[in-house]
Amino acid sequence: MFSNHQVEAKAATHNDSAQGCARRLKNISLRARITNTGIAQSGWTDEQIIGKTSLNLKDKKVIVVGLARTGLAVARFLKDRGAQVTATDLKQEDELGSYAQEALAMGISLKLGAHKIEGFMGSDLVVVSPGVPHSITPLEVARRAGIPVIGEVELASRYIKEPIVAITGTNGKTTTTSLVGKMLEASGHNVFVGGNIGAPLIDYVNTSVRAETIVAEISSFQLDTIEHFRPEVGVLLNITEDHLDRYNDFSDYVRSKGRLFENQGSTDVAVLNGTDPTVSKLESLIDSQRLYFNINNSGLHGAVMRDKEMTCSLPGRPPVVLSLAKFRLKGSHNLENAAAASLAAFVAGGNQAGLQMALDTFDGLHHRLEYVRDVNGVQYYNDSKATNVDAVKRSLESFDSRVILIMGGRDKGGSYTLLKGLIKERVKRLIALGEAREKILNCLGALTSTEGARNLAEAVCLAHKGAAPGDIVLLSPGCSSFDMFTDYAKRGVAFCEAVKDLHDQLPLMRRKCCVDGKK
Repeated sequence: MFSNHQVEAKAATHNDSAQGCARRLKNISLRARITNTGIAQSGWTDEQIIGKTSLNLKDKKVIVVGLARTGLAVARFLKDRGAQVTATDLKQEDELGSYAQEALAMGISLKLGAHKIEGFMGSDLVVVSPGVPHSITPLEVARRAGIPVIGEVELASRYIKEPIVAITGTNGKTTTTSLVGKMLEASGHNVFVGGNIGAPLIDYVNTSVRAETIVAEISSFQLDTIEHFRPEVGVLLNITEDHLDRYNDFSDYVRSKGRLFENQGSTDVAVLNGTDPTVSKLESLIDSQRLYFNINNSGLHGAVMRDKEMTCSLPGRPPVVLSLAKFRLKGSHNLENAAAASLAAFVAGGNQAGLQMALDTFDGLHHRLEYVRDVNGVQYYNDSKATNVDAVKRSLESFDSRVILIMGGRDKGGSYTLLKGLIKERVKRLIALGEAREKILNCLGALTSTEGARNLAEAVCLAHKGAAPGDIVLLSPGCSSFDMFTDYAKRGVAFCEAVKDLHDQLPLMRRKCCVDGKK
């Protein structure tokens, strides 16, 4: 069984110590690091580079909990390193489809239909996928038995030698992570972008292609199962109510987000939201150097935005001014994301020209305030990735026009009262659907014209019937998608398809609305 004393330092071989370490030092020195005397182009020492720890997995019995994309990647990684791997999932084999087939083809044992406690006992290590609550009984029993329980991010980080820029927050993670990647790429860096978006970090470890910098979106679920994960640059965008269906209370969720910085030291960097009161409460627990975005001229190092310009002030460097005149993303929250990304990219070695190019050309992401099309003078926006109430608030703040808002899905335990002022001010009509429909209507229904829909296609039809030229139809659910769709992306695609039907077949859609609202 693994213990803290059995975690092995990854030592360089004789040949690697002279050439490999020098090559890694050269790569890492591309990244600017903050020190007590300012910004220094100083790279890691040999000891820092080879001191990241890995695990001796040969012949160890390892349980992988949750067999979807991340779980399968973890199982493959463990199997390739000689572990005896068993994967467990609540779903049956036919529900898991190709994931189960690929696992079986690799020789991985499957325990499906339940997470049985007895299956965990006697294992040397448990690796949890982010979709599995870290507090389920079999995991608690394993911990009490002294069995290490970690997540995919923790496992991958043991094998990653390159510097990591990690971004978390309730909202804006994916946009900011993608933008940091674009900024570093435009600055001439070879970058891997992944984590909670795109490819899991373990996929990077599994490939032979090496990057200079890892840029990773990290969720609270992934932070729940870290031990030694230490990003050289950590970005905390904001903290508002979310995932209260999974955490005991908001304080638990806040603590989870704060874990991003728990292993950072004085040479690492924390990029923080300067006006978020919940983020501010975590500052006393952060030992790393701090940069702030969303600040005024307060004497703090960080990013200040005025009109169409952003000024980045870092220790030991003259201020750098970036233009926001060509920045395409709507909303003040996206300006905050741009500021956070700029600070992180500068610290990670980006240059002014690369950052400016990324700011000028970044088009944003699918399903995040994504413009779909104009239908008879009405503009349709897909914000399916807005899966919590604060995200809906930020989206509504991006529009001056009267909005027809489509909300609903699976409730996540938060309160919709945060939206009351904006519903009164900006929402012409509210259409609610999904499992949360009645809760939304009960909370917000008296504030504007409201209606319930049985499905997303019907909601689009109802929005079309009540819209006038100049209106905005906005899908911003404030809920997860799991009552009707497997993820927010499929929900967004369904919305876009329904809007396309409006554009292409208006007479037919009107008949469908009148009959039963089905596509």
